[in-house]
Amino acid sequence: MTDVKEITNDFSNVPSTARLPTTFGEFVIRVFHEESTGFDHVALTLGDMQGPDPVLIRVHSECLTGDAFGSLRCDCGPQLHAALEAIKHKGWGCLLYLRQEGRGIGLHAKIQAYNLQDQGADTLDANLMLGYPGDARDYQIAANMLQSLGIDMVTLLTNNPNKIEQLRSYGIDVVNREPLIVGVGESNRAYLETKADRMGHSIDKTALDE
Repeated sequence: MTDVKEITNDFSNVPSTARLPTTFGEFVIRVFHEESTGFDHVALTLGDMQGPDPVLIRVHSECLTGDAFGSLRCDCGPQLHAALEAIKHKGWGCLLYLRQEGRGIGLHAKIQAYNLQDQGADTLDANLMLGYPGDARDYQIAANMLQSLGIDMVTLLTNNPNKIEQLRSYGIDVVNREPLIVGVGESNRAYLETKADRMGHSIDKTALDE
């Protein structure tokens, strides 16, 4: 496992675990610290994670612009809300919120990439022009968090086959995949088409035409 641990306060030994009432139900929030990066990652769980069935999960990478500001350049905010709604509807599940802004390149570089996209580059070429990979994320931290929660068999809410492959390589049994195609609009249609055409994401092109 990588250097991930559930945080406790050094002085009072109080774990950073608490109830989190939300519009999607009452979750439990847990914070995991990754010492190699200094990042704190979050797990939201609803219900009991133990049982014979795969746990419905979403591994969601931080997107300040989409999650907090409602940006229409991406589908991140709608995906976050749709995943929480799906977990609420099922009655149990887990959402991991990873501090991997801009597919792992960070907020500063992501906004630089936006600038290049404003000049005509697509979302993949913009990253490459800045000297970054198209997708720099590593999901070992996600696998370690799931294993710490006792979750090893999942149904994954994702359009990204690489996410499935990585989780499997780190010991998570991804039994099923459920697509998460939401928030499609004029401002992000080209972004989603690039994901489908050039980055291998499983996105039904007919959904982009609606």
